[in-house]
Amino acid sequence: MTLVQSVDNVALLPAYLAAGTAVLVLLADLLVARAAATVAVAAAGAVATALGSAVVGAGGRRSTFCVAADCSYVFGGRAALVGALFALLTLGVLALSGPALRAGRSPVGEYCFLLACSMTGGVVLGAAGDLITLIVALETLTLPLYVLVGLRRGSLASAEAAVTFFVVSVVATTVTLLGAALLYAVTGGLHLDRVGALLAGRPDLLDVPLTTAAVALLLLGLAFKVAAVPFHAWAPATYDGAPLPVAAYLSTASKLGGVVALLAVVQRALPAEVTGPVLAGLAVLTMTVGNLVALRQRRTVRLLAWSSVAQAGYILAPLGALALAAGRTADARAAAYAAAVAYAVFFVVLELAAFAALVALRPAGADGGSLADLRGAAWRRPWVAGAFALALVGLAGLPPGLAGLFAKVTVVRALLDGGAGWLALVVAVNAVIGLAYYLRLAATLYAPPAEAAPPAEEPAREPAARPAWAVLVTLAVATLVALAVGFAPQLVLDLAAR
Repeated sequence: MTLVQSVDNVALLPAYLAAGTAVLVLLADLLVARAAATVAVAAAGAVATALGSAVVGAGGRRSTFCVAADCSYVFGGRAALVGALFALLTLGVLALSGPALRAGRSPVGEYCFLLACSMTGGVVLGAAGDLITLIVALETLTLPLYVLVGLRRGSLASAEAAVTFFVVSVVATTVTLLGAALLYAVTGGLHLDRVGALLAGRPDLLDVPLTTAAVALLLLGLAFKVAAVPFHAWAPATYDGAPLPVAAYLSTASKLGGVVALLAVVQRALPAEVTGPVLAGLAVLTMTVGNLVALRQRRTVRLLAWSSVAQAGYILAPLGALALAAGRTADARAAAYAAAVAYAVFFVVLELAAFAALVALRPAGADGGSLADLRGAAWRRPWVAGAFALALVGLAGLPPGLAGLFAKVTVVRALLDGGAGWLALVVAVNAVIGLAYYLRLAATLYAPPAEAAPPAEEPAREPAARPAWAVLVTLAVATLVALAVGFAPQLVLDLAAR
């Protein structure tokens, strides 16, 4: 067997574009030293990465870094979808960050460089074919976020959030690496497809305690990344302490990365009869705890953070059907995997729209504030509040937010096809619970404004300033995309199933 490997540079093109964006951002910041030029380079790189992912993905499945039939990098339709999503989310967060960057709250060069590095990890993660590539890509996605969370100058809450996120993520990474090492000790393989074939071909390995420990540690380590209960405690504090655009990235791109990594190992490497019960339990706990605690929140970002925890439960729910024999047939498994990916896509689009609206309604560089701060927002900015309400209704799964409605229908249908009717009932009950806080926040936007404070106590005119055009454009695009995928959900399902 030759150890000389051919490299498919076309398959690697999206990763090249993402990594090149990070390098060009550094050069632009060094040589031009103008904030607008640095942000423009980062935005152009994100657009190029999205286009590169779409073009390469349209050409069919491509693999590189292969030894015999085992490949470390496999770029197909789903990898193209993931790569394009990460690039577009990065572009959206850059636009949301404009007001804070102009206010000097964060250094522009470092901010854009870290976002580009995180985007690179997300692009590679979608194409990872072995455990090493997957974990390195996941950490490349996550590591820059530690700094981004704490990059806001003069903010103690931001620093505390960064430390919390760092400590928890380091523990999660350690657990994941230990699980991967034990799995290698059992199977002698690191490629996802090879590990899956070995475990399927040798059922006796499932009775080895080391295999159980390896599978459990790998699953639990990745559960930290998606903020699944009981590994969720870091998320609300981190989201609330981070700058609003970074909180948007954490709630969308970071969670998407955890979902992609978890789905890769569950679909291709780990035995369904072992992972199914664990994922079903995690899904029930996550959606239930997230919804119940969200009911008590009075701060906007914390409410969105806890709702994001609940949404992670809905994403995991289709994979819980693997616990039953009916859910492990080829058709049922394919439907479950497609439902999880499709729900994640619908969720990140609606979540980005919600955070974009919140950024537009708050002063530049401010935190998310409390629910009371948004009272009567529709009287001041009706279009922005309308987009916010549409995103909230979509996350709740109600019309006219068709994207969220079809997302929940897709999950329930996948569970019923897999024979997990009880889990579908839990999803339905939790969806009803979620209506309470989503509709409460939407109603707050349209409530009569509170009485104005006396002139001596009035704040500066900054809160009434018009939102930056980039924020409004991001909000408009995210809302239009949410509406478009709501009217054509089958397109997302078809891409997710590839």
